[in-house]
Amino acid sequence: MTRRISPFVLSLMLALPACHAVAQPSPADQPPTLVVFITVDQMRADYFQRFDRQLTGGLRQLADEGAFFLDGYQDHAITETAPGHASTMSGRFPVHTGILMNSEGVNTRDAPLIDAPEIGASPFRFQGTTLIDWMKAKQPEARFLSVARKDRGAILPIGLAKGPVFWYSANGTFTTSTYYADSLPPWVRAFNARKLPQSHAGKVWTPLLPARQYPEPDSVPLESNGNDFVFPHPVPQLPQEAASSAAMYPWMDDITMQFALAGVNELELGATSGRTDVLAVSLSTTDAIGHRYGPDSRELHDQILRLDRSLGVFLDSLFKLRGKQRILLALTGDHGMTPYPDLKSKIYPNGDAKRVNLSTVWRVHRSRLLDMGVDSVAFGFEEGVFFVLYPKSFKDANVSFDSVAAEFAADARMVQGVLRADLMRDLATADTTTDTIARRWLHMFKPRGGARMMVTLTPYSYWSSTNFATHGSPHDGDAHVPVLFWGADVKPGKYPGFVRVVDMAPTLAELLHVTPLEKLDGRVLRQAINR
Repeated sequence: MTRRISPFVLSLMLALPACHAVAQPSPADQPPTLVVFITVDQMRADYFQRFDRQLTGGLRQLADEGAFFLDGYQDHAITETAPGHASTMSGRFPVHTGILMNSEGVNTRDAPLIDAPEIGASPFRFQGTTLIDWMKAKQPEARFLSVARKDRGAILPIGLAKGPVFWYSANGTFTTSTYYADSLPPWVRAFNARKLPQSHAGKVWTPLLPARQYPEPDSVPLESNGNDFVFPHPVPQLPQEAASSAAMYPWMDDITMQFALAGVNELELGATSGRTDVLAVSLSTTDAIGHRYGPDSRELHDQILRLDRSLGVFLDSLFKLRGKQRILLALTGDHGMTPYPDLKSKIYPNGDAKRVNLSTVWRVHRSRLLDMGVDSVAFGFEEGVFFVLYPKSFKDANVSFDSVAAEFAADARMVQGVLRADLMRDLATADTTTDTIARRWLHMFKPRGGARMMVTLTPYSYWSSTNFATHGSPHDGDAHVPVLFWGADVKPGKYPGFVRVVDMAPTLAELLHVTPLEKLDGRVLRQAINR
């Protein structure tokens, strides 16, 4: 499968020293020199089948040549970017990584960004280890690089390890925080100086294929809040505005992958026999476009086709740089996606979807707690979860928080669009082999922790305050993602049967002959191993 190599990538290849020329296939008993872990943000598993005949690039190659588990899931309840990425290379659920939701993810003022205006970021909430820690325990000289458009997408797959971790800033540059370095290395500054995001100023995003090849309508005012919801989509004329809006256009993924290739070249990842390095790449444009237009939009369709082509060029370039036989690759998604509840989809069965408002019920119970003397900072309700943050305040007020949670749950169940409201003490005794919702909530929170009651909406329903297409529920539409491996020691095929994203890290560890440093939630998917 031949694809066009960009001039930038070609220049990298020509600049390689002779000792780093294209490698010959390694013997079967030698480990790969480079592990590549790709996470596509908001990648529903069904996109492979839905766009199957139009995929001709990297997604096509990986699906055809790799071990593709068709029934893969992020098997936890709050299906968001932060908890999803934290599970990819750790082999553990959010209850054990400590990353529970986006709002409790990586942002902190204690680790300022370098040459970028946004709030700082670090893995300060992350608990435990990841694949890179296990690899370094065996081979301390192993190197890694993690890149993404989002800070949490770059940080959380790596965990607490310090090293080259970079993400995109709205000022048009890739940055990092003082958790990792005091300044940007010269190769990052050189890449930023090329101003690739700014170069798209004044251009337009038009469909890759003729309009007749897109069954989705291109006239849905609900998309993009009624603004710029029809192709073509113009890019701002000013370079800085083009850079700050780059996340909303398909070429952001291509820029991220070009940056990753520059890092592979500079850090000599995968260039040394006998040493296995890691490249983690998170591609976030599918998430941005999905949120703006929905998973059943023409824009999302076009984004997946463009991702497929860009990924193909990236893989071809990587194989030429390092040798196809020396690379082990994994691909998954951090979560899925649900269409707008107000729009009856022709693709997904959301006919009974509702917008759910619990604000009145919550205000009543919040006022009651305050009247009983419970401090306002001792409790909260977020992401459908009633939290007890300071039990002592309840004890001092002689209030049982489980009784309060039970009353709140009873009132919540009366609201249209609420599927169930469960006390944690009840979920802890549920049969998690048959109760998927209970299992996924238990994979989020500890039974004796601060989460005391969880509200689950009916499938495809949204919270009423959400004004964009979104995800985050425990239902399969938000949890079903691809689980895919590719490489010399991987047994190709389409594999049925329930698997989880947490199974990916232990499977990679098995392929690399490294031992995890702690107990994992995942298991080795031995059917994908070709030995």
